Amino acid sequence: MSDSKLVRGTALLTAATFLSRLIGLIYVIPFTAIVGQLGNTLYGYGFIPYSVMLSMATLGVPMAVSKFVSKYRNIGDHKTGYQLLKYGMLFMFINGLIAFFILYFSAPTISNWIIEDPEALEGYTMEDIIFTIRMVSVALLIVPVMAIVRGYFQGHQSMGPTAVSQVIEQILRIAFILSATIVIYNVMGGELGTAVGFATLGAFVGALGGMGVLLIYWMKRRSMIMKEIKESTVIHSISLKEMYKEVIGYALPISFVGLAIPLFQLIDMFTVSNALTQSGFMSQDEADTFFAIFTQTAHKVVLIPMTLATAFSITLIPTITKSFVTSDQKALQQQITKTFKVILFFTIPAVVGLSILSYSAFGALFKLDDIDMGGMVLRYYAPIALFFSLFSISSAILQGINKQKYAVRALVCGLLVKFSLNYFLLHQFGPLGGVLATYLGFGVAIVITLLAISKYANYQYRLLIKQTRLILLFVGIMGVYVAVVSSYFQRLFPLETWMNTVIVLIAGVSVGGITYILFSVRFGLVRQILGDQYKNRFVKLKKQKEG
Repeated sequence: MSDSKLVRGTALLTAATFLSRLIGLIYVIPFTAIVGQLGNTLYGYGFIPYSVMLSMATLGVPMAVSKFVSKYRNIGDHKTGYQLLKYGMLFMFINGLIAFFILYFSAPTISNWIIEDPEALEGYTMEDIIFTIRMVSVALLIVPVMAIVRGYFQGHQSMGPTAVSQVIEQILRIAFILSATIVIYNVMGGELGTAVGFATLGAFVGALGGMGVLLIYWMKRRSMIMKEIKESTVIHSISLKEMYKEVIGYALPISFVGLAIPLFQLIDMFTVSNALTQSGFMSQDEADTFFAIFTQTAHKVVLIPMTLATAFSITLIPTITKSFVTSDQKALQQQITKTFKVILFFTIPAVVGLSILSYSAFGALFKLDDIDMGGMVLRYYAPIALFFSLFSISSAILQGINKQKYAVRALVCGLLVKFSLNYFLLHQFGPLGGVLATYLGFGVAIVITLLAISKYANYQYRLLIKQTRLILLFVGIMGVYVAVVSSYFQRLFPLETWMNTVIVLIAGVSVGGITYILFSVRFGLVRQILGDQYKNRFVKLKKQKEG
């Protein structure tokens, strides 16, 4: 894949991922207004184990199939990738079916692990948790199949099908969630547990829409794909067993790495409520509110800055694989450097600004009733987006150079840190103990992956560190401006009404964005990060306007 195609593919997936995340964030606002943080807690109890099971069922297929198809296409073999698609769809359906049965029938056991004292629950019951888990499990029947089709298109360096299906899937999912919740809870006067349980069925409805989009793309491109297969210059006689063995060899590490955030949240799901209530830091109701903010509302906001990293990790694997297979060391080094630079350039200012504006951001997006706890959590949790991004990208690079086992080892070490410290830190320091355990776990994992890249890709971080210093300098200046403006506007507009939080947030974001962009352009940071492309595009647009 050429650099321009990498940029186009990344831009397309970035836009789609950002739009999906934005929709996912926007829906939480009315959803929270309807069911409150208690409804978010119940939703999280169902969705987190589903996310873990989904990753296990899909086995990291999109990226694994992308890597497999890209590898054989680069040497002129188009038939092998097509055979993988045909036989893989049945395999993935069986995987999804097994995952569905496991999650559906284990729901009572999972609910008992989450809540040790059912009598302390307020507003929902253990049966509601079981019902929510079982409803969301239905999506496992279709999502794994959709995953392999997306991977096949990505292996052809075509990101459009994945991007469009991803957005349509999210739109339909959110539309169903809000419609079901409003009808059941508001119109029909149903119970909270019933409304939230049916809302999780939106994952299945969205998956149907996403799969429909992929089928449309397939019908349009089928003749072209068949022609390409007939014109294969090389055909490998790979048995089905060997094919599965190779793909699973790629997929298992990718699947496990893709489980990073869900597994960290799974640890929180089984420890937060019990640790906070048993230590006396919070009541059951307060612990439920914190869990909802930590894993749902604030977490949705935090995921926005890592959108670019998610898109890069998808497009990066086939690109890195090509450079690695063809022994193009120069291209490999350039791709790694450019990826890290772009991620740091956009993510660092985003997380710093979000942290400073945490109270106004949370108040503007969610209920003012929870602004104290929500603003506090978001302030300390926002920078985790940088950790998520770095781990996602560094793991993708290791997968691209066939060193994915080090990404797996890194995640195992990170999970061990999180698992061993989470309950203790929650018990000792309250809610921020869980946040600290997440930082420590991901921090350990990132250090291991970066060291592995340095060793096995012969990558030197000197230039990257030098340019990162300049980013940090400009972000520091930006942070001072944002803090001063935010403080000044809060005196004029106390965060006591929704409109005031919006005014303070807009003022802070505007000043921060303008400051960072002006300094970056004035002192050449943008040129160092993005090259002269941004300048050429600006000149071209200016000429078109003048013409």
